[in-house]
Amino acid sequence: MSLVRRATAEDAEEVLRLRQVMIASMNPDASTDWQAASLPALRAKLSDPDGGFAAFVVDHPGRPDALAALVVGTLEYRIGGPGRPGGLLGYVFSVATDPDARRRGYARACMDELLQWFRERGAGHVMLTASPDAEPLYASMGFTRDTTPSMRLYL
Repeated sequence: MSLVRRATAEDAEEVLRLRQVMIASMNPDASTDWQAASLPALRAKLSDPDGGFAAFVVDHPGRPDALAALVVGTLEYRIGGPGRPGGLLGYVFSVATDPDARRRGYARACMDELLQWFRERGAGHVMLTASPDAEPLYASMGFTRDTTPSMRLYL
């Protein structure tokens, strides 16, 4: 039996806590002020099992009511193209493991479930942004560096 399960609305606060673990690994001074405003929308997304949003988690073995690991992804439609004529693609974000639960395969197990979720829905490929620490995990799962340049505009 798998340790991984689909997150529910009841997990929302723990999902935000693990997202902050991920954010803090890149920016130790990052504020948590955003969490209260994010909670209602996250609960709604986690309550919709048929939507294009999924989070897979592992419960923390040593702390009841806590999560050990988290992987979140969205299914998006973009006009079809080479390699994905149906236009569906998966995007992975918020991959995080509680510091005291690392090196146990939890993130990989959550990723496996999310990738299966993408496959079942017909995603042609999956994209993610990898930190240097996480790149070996993703490479071992078959991810490769993308040569397409990415740009961002904050509104």
